[in-house]
Amino acid sequence: MTAASLVARCAHGLESALSAEILHRGLGVITHLGHREIHFRSRGPGAVAPRTADDVFLLAGRRPDPGTARRDVASLARLAVEADLDTLTELRRGHGGPAGVAGIEVSASFLGGRNFNRYDVEDAVGSVLARRLGVGYHSRRTGEAPPPGHTGWRVTLDGVWATLMLRIGERPLHRRCYKRRTVPGTLHPPLAAAMARMAGIRPGHTVLDPCCGAGTLLAEAGEQAPRAVLYGFDLALSAVRAARENTAGLGVVVGRADAGRLPLADGSVDRVLSNPPWGGQVTALGLLAASPSRWWAELRRVLAPDGTAVVLLPGLDELPLGLRHGLVPVHVQGVRVSGAQTFLVRLTAPTRRRRTRA
Repeated sequence: MTAASLVARCAHGLESALSAEILHRGLGVITHLGHREIHFRSRGPGAVAPRTADDVFLLAGRRPDPGTARRDVASLARLAVEADLDTLTELRRGHGGPAGVAGIEVSASFLGGRNFNRYDVEDAVGSVLARRLGVGYHSRRTGEAPPPGHTGWRVTLDGVWATLMLRIGERPLHRRCYKRRTVPGTLHPPLAAAMARMAGIRPGHTVLDPCCGAGTLLAEAGEQAPRAVLYGFDLALSAVRAARENTAGLGVVVGRADAGRLPLADGSVDRVLSNPPWGGQVTALGLLAASPSRWWAELRRVLAPDGTAVVLLPGLDELPLGLRHGLVPVHVQGVRVSGAQTFLVRLTAPTRRRRTRA
């Protein structure tokens, strides 16, 4: 089997994290970095599932972006006409995807203003793919989910290229099997995976999420570092129940506690991963409702010397509180979450200096 040309899609701002994971895990050779996507060539057959990716596709074809006029949408059907469907089917099976095709569904997106909508693009390409494969086409215009077994295709228009891609898996990678329950403000799994990778968790590390919600950060940390010791706390009983169900079998200890008064000893935590309740979707409870600075004080108290915290913040105005409590920001990067700009921040706790005798 020849090496496949693959495209991994991700949230805007996670392109560097995704490319680093692809290289670190030896998943392939990167050939192009673009807006929300990384192009790479696989090293051979086998499953390709980077955890920081929303999804992974086989590159099926590219043509020049037709522009903004509605009359030019029909030309996108050439992507479906020119695609080598037999080779794509073989490559998909070789990379862990299903062999059969029960139907076709297409998702499209584009940059910039257009005189057409995404459904026009999807229908122009999807109807041709379905006809060539002899199966049904499910249009997203209806707003209904496609029937089980339908193969996912994607079309992107970036102002230069129109690209057609075939999803490798039966469903998008960001839909984790462990995510059986959600709560308001639950974190996007690939973003949680990027935070866990940024923390540099090693075997034996004690890892804490003081506002664990549905446990997504802990689940991703457990998948990446199965020999770490994982703790999660939340004051909301619904969150504790969801986190316990989502992290079942991963050895995570989940309990009910106030993030402003954690049941952990001073300096006992090597890594903190957290999406604190400052973004609006979740209201701060308990001690944090009266004094948000308590969150930073507790984080600093439990974090070991040279420990690392990776947190997701809606803005950078919170960082002075971290600095005030002795935490040092060493990395900041912007990432879009549900269309809103947020910031991934890595902070470290300074090493305690030993006292010397005069």
